[in-house]
Amino acid sequence: MDEAKPTSKHVPKGKRRTVIGPHAAAAIRLLLFTGCRNRRAPILGAGFRASERGLLFLPESKTGRKTVVLNAPALAVLKGLDRVSQYVVAGDNPDEPRADLKRPWAMVTREARLDGLRIHDLRHSFASFGAGGGLGLPIVGKLLGHANAATTARYAHLDADPLRVASDRIGGTIAAAMGEAGHRKPGTLVKRRG
Repeated sequence: MDEAKPTSKHVPKGKRRTVIGPHAAAAIRLLLFTGCRNRRAPILGAGFRASERGLLFLPESKTGRKTVVLNAPALAVLKGLDRVSQYVVAGDNPDEPRADLKRPWAMVTREARLDGLRIHDLRHSFASFGAGGGLGLPIVGKLLGHANAATTARYAHLDADPLRVASDRIGGTIAAAMGEAGHRKPGTLVKRRG
């Protein structure tokens, strides 16, 4: 038994490591950082030449050709990736992109104990962070390639946190206008001097 090899079938289960390839990991990170669809894997077919000027030109997507604006984290993923193929996400054959991300995604979710999390949920997370950050549904929709704001609204799951931030900001502004400074518990009375 060679315990030095993490892939050995004789390694005790507590010492085994789950490893996915760097291109599959990069593809998952790009889906998270860009909000791109995984269906029909348009990000998998992207070529390195397309990433010039901070843009990624997808040859095909659900809605046809698409230009993806790459943010700093997405650009860092691309910079850190070895170019072993003409494709950003290399497959086993250098002349073809990786076919899908089913196995790597299953390994990631199993290792992270995130049963039931779909790879498409990365797209929903991207939209939720954008909408929750106050970017507005038209901008988030444009980044996702949506033609209809109602579609974007379904993706942008707004939870109580952005609402709490907005409420705190409004309440703080009103309290400041009333001359009340600082954070007090509701119902606390302040005596004015003079």
